[in-house]
Amino acid sequence: MIVCSCNVLSDHEIRNVVTASREQALSAQRVYDCLGCSIQCGRCASGVKRIITEASMIATYRGPVFGEAGKVM
Repeated sequence: MIVCSCNVLSDHEIRNVVTASREQALSAQRVYDCLGCSIQCGRCASGVKRIITEASMIATYRGPVFGEAGKVM
């Protein structure tokens, strides 16, 4: 679903950034930076923050991601 119409960002893109990040608390600005854009009108701010919070909780619950040879990624 498109969350930010100014930058045409989907909830999946936002979740992917949060999941891939090793930072504890990502701000909306940091997520936008990672996606190569910036906040424009701000109408999406509450939705983006909600997605960041949900994705962070899920990533924390799942624990570390293990890669090749059992190394934490």
